[in-house]
Order: sequence, then structure tokens, then C-alpha cells
Amino acid sequence: MERTIRLEPQDTIVFTGDSITAAERRRQAYRPLGYGYVHFAGNFLLARHPALDLRIVNTGVSGDTITDLENRWQTDCLAHRPSILSILAGINDVWRRTMEPDFAGNAVGPAKYEVTYEQLLVRAKEQCKCRLILMEPFLFCRDQRDELYRALMPYVEAVRRLAARHEALLVPLQSRIDRQIGEVPPQRWSEDTVHPYLWAHAWIAQRWLEATGL
Repeated sequence: MERTIRLEPQDTIVFTGDSITAAERRRQAYRPLGYGYVHFAGNFLLARHPALDLRIVNTGVSGDTITDLENRWQTDCLAHRPSILSILAGINDVWRRTMEPDFAGNAVGPAKYEVTYEQLLVRAKEQCKCRLILMEPFLFCRDQRDELYRALMPYVEAVRRLAARHEALLVPLQSRIDRQIGEVPPQRWSEDTVHPYLWAHAWIAQRWLEATGL
């Protein structure tokens, strides 16, 4: 697995996923990158490499499951012809199946999640020849016996396997959170254990930049 990503002039970097990626990107005040980790990581890259004329794209959509990503893969991913593709998805599949089973909709279990995710990666590699960055879905939770945490872990493990199989860079968010949650309690990261506060978005951006070497 490659350890870092090398930027080329006029690279297009696409970030896609759910609300954590979207971070209100469609609101006028936060266009086009949202207020979250994409804003921090993307603008850092633009500031650090101004001569490369990078194009940063955020196509995150609040509430999306892996199936939703599949449904819009052509328009929100492949159509942008990414040179680098970063994906964060899974928490909505976990949340709906665990916390709202009567309204789970198109949320899928870990096995279907992995199969669907892999199909998306194959399409992206074949059509765009892009470099891949996979981000672990995560939960700000101290109790590893918690029902939602236990439900999440098979999805995290699926992302780790996919990263290994597709020689993608892995951003190990849940494993890093697990190491720090004892010192920084969940309520300081997030109001609902899922959506990061602004400083936590900056922390995620740091982990993304650290993992990619950019």
C-alpha cells in the first residue's frame, strides 16, 4: 500500500460522503466546501500548493447511506473525473439499522455495505484511474460495549479491508478516536456522538492530511 499521495498540477480532489462531509456545503455561507473537515483540509492544500491550481470538490449529502452514494455515483463522483477520491460513509447505515430499525430505508448491513462500497471503488478506478483515500466511519463513544459502537465496528473493519485490497490510503479515524477518547470525553467532540464540533472537524482534517502526507 502506498504511504502518501503525490499531487500533480490541476489535480481534482473529490470528497464524498454524508453530512459529516457535506457540512452544510449547499448553504450560501458555507459554499462550496462546507464548514467541516473538507473546508479545513481543502483550503490547507490550496494554501500549501498554490502553484498546482488544484480543484477541490465536495459532493457530500446529508443522510446518505452507501446505497445513496451508489445511486448518485456517476453524477457526484465519476462526472468530476477525480484524480484523487476521498470517501467517508457508513454511519447512516449503522445508525438507521441500530437506532431506527422501523425507518431503516435503504440502510444495509456490513456485508452488503462492503460489496457495494467495493463496486464503487472498482468503477472509480476503472473510469477515472484515481488514487483512493478511504476514511473510517466513526463514533465518539467511550464505552466499547455500547450497542451503536458494536454495530459500527464491522463497517470500520470492512473499510480497512477495502483499503488493503485496493491499495488505498486509509485514514484511521475510529482507531485514533479510541486512543484519545479517554482523555477527551465524547461530549467535547460532538453533541450527538456522530456530528463533530468545529474543532473536531479540524482534528479530522489533520488526520486526513497526516495520513495522505499532503
